[in-house]
Amino acid sequence: MATRQMQNFINGTWKAAQSGDRFESRNPAHPAELIGVFPQSGTAEIEEAVHSANRAQESWRALGLVKRAEYLLRVARLMEEDTEPLAQIIAREAGKQVNEARADVVEAIHTAQYAFAFGHLGQYGRVLGDEVPSKRCYEILEPRGVVVAITPWNFPVALPFWLTGLSLVLGNCVILKPSEYTPMCGARIAGYFEQAGMPAGVFQVLHGAGETAGAPLVSHPGTHVVLFTGSYGVGLRIKQEVAKHAHKVCTIETGGKNAVLVMEDANLDMAVTASLLSAFKTAGQRCVTAGRLLVDSRVVERFRDRFVETAKRVRVGDPLDDKVFYGAMINRQGVEKGRRFNEMARTEGFEVLLDRNTEAPPTPDGYWLKPFVYAGPWRSDSVCLTEEAFSPHVAIVPVRGVEEAVTVYNDTKYGLSGAIITEDYRKAKYAEEHMQCGIFYWNLPCIGAGVRLPFGGVKQSGNLIPSAAGLIPVLTHPKAVTYNLDTTIVMAQGLSAEIK
Repeated sequence: MATRQMQNFINGTWKAAQSGDRFESRNPAHPAELIGVFPQSGTAEIEEAVHSANRAQESWRALGLVKRAEYLLRVARLMEEDTEPLAQIIAREAGKQVNEARADVVEAIHTAQYAFAFGHLGQYGRVLGDEVPSKRCYEILEPRGVVVAITPWNFPVALPFWLTGLSLVLGNCVILKPSEYTPMCGARIAGYFEQAGMPAGVFQVLHGAGETAGAPLVSHPGTHVVLFTGSYGVGLRIKQEVAKHAHKVCTIETGGKNAVLVMEDANLDMAVTASLLSAFKTAGQRCVTAGRLLVDSRVVERFRDRFVETAKRVRVGDPLDDKVFYGAMINRQGVEKGRRFNEMARTEGFEVLLDRNTEAPPTPDGYWLKPFVYAGPWRSDSVCLTEEAFSPHVAIVPVRGVEEAVTVYNDTKYGLSGAIITEDYRKAKYAEEHMQCGIFYWNLPCIGAGVRLPFGGVKQSGNLIPSAAGLIPVLTHPKAVTYNLDTTIVMAQGLSAEIK
C-alpha cells in the first residue's frame, strides 16, 4: 500500500491541520510498513468542525427521516463494492486477521442498512389515546444536535457505524474521532460519506490523540452528545465532564472481565469451541473477550485437557493470511500489558497450563502474543482473575454448579458479556436472570454482538446506557405533544377549567 499524506474531513472538504503536526499509522504485524501520515488536530480544526456541524444541523433535521436514511443506504452500497480492499486495510492497520476484518466490514454494512431501514419505517415516536376524545396525544423524537463519536481501534469500521448510523438518521450531525491507531479506516469512512453526497458539515472526521482532539470535543459547548468506546478511566473522565454541561448527555462502553460458564451437562465440543473463540479471537483484544472459563468441577479435567490441546493448535500469524486464527497485538503497550498479566498469574500462584510465548514470533519486529492458559480456584483478591488483560490470557476456574458459577461471574467490578454452555434450559434461565451483565448468550461464545439489540454493560462496563439499538434515548429528546380539537378546554384527571 502506497504511503499517503492524509487529511481531516471538515465541512465537506479535506484539510490538513493548521499546526502542521502529524502522526503516523503503522502495520502492527510489520511496524516498518507505514500505512499513512495523519493530521494531529488542534483548536482550529475543532472549532471549524463544531461550527460547521451546528450550522448544518437545522437543514439536516428539516430534510426528514426518510431522506436522511437514503444517505446511509448509499454508503452501505459503496462499502459493499469495496469490501475486500477495506478488509485489507483493516488487517494491515488494526492487525486483525483478514477474515475478522471482512466481518468488521460486513457488520458496518449491516449497521448502515439497519439505520436506513429504521429511517424508512418512519417510526418517530408514539401516538397515544387520551381520556378526552377531542385530544390527540403523541410523542416526537427531536435530535439533540451535534454528536461526538470517539471510537476504538479493534472494530475500526463497524463501531463508527454503530455510533453514527442512527445518530445521522435521527437528525443529528456527527463528528467522528477515530482511534489514532486506525486513522486510515476513519479516513475511508469519510470517503464513503463524501461519495454518497452527504451535505457539508453533517458528517466529519477529525484525527488526533484523545487528549488533544477527543477531550476538547467532549468539553466543547457546541457539542451535545458524546458516544465513547474505550477504557473505563477515560470513560469516567467523559462522564465527569459531561455532567458539567446542562445540555449534554453521553454513553460510555468500557471494559469487561467476561466469562463462559461450562456446566456438567455441556456438549464439550461446543464448550471448547465457544471458549476458544471467546478467549482468543482478535488476540483477546475485545471488550467482550472471556478472561475466565468457569467450569463445573465434575467435568473440569476433561474440559481443560481438550481446551489446552486445541489451544496448542491455534495459528497466530500475519493478519493477511486466511489460515491463521488471529493476528497481531495493536502495539507494544498491548504486548507489555499481556506479558504482565501472564507473569502475574505465576506470581499469584496459579498453575500455568499453557504458555506459547516461548515460541518464535511470526515476524521478528511485530507485536505478538500467543495463547496463555492458567488454572486455579476462584480468588476475588486476584488481579489477573478480576482485571481486564485485553490479551490472549485466560483462566480455567472450577465451580460447583450453576449457582456458584454465577456467583463467581458476578464477583468483579465489570458486567459486560457472559455465556453459558448447557443442555438444561433451567440452568440457562437461571444464569440469564442472575448474571450481572448487559449481554448474555446460551450455547454461544460471549464475543458476539447484534446491532438490532442494545450493546452495553453494568457496573464498570459502562454507564447503563447501551450502544447500538439502545442509543435512541441518548440521540433524541422525546417531546410530549397534546392537541385540543374541541372549542372548549377539558382538563385531565377531572380538573375543572372553570374560571371563578
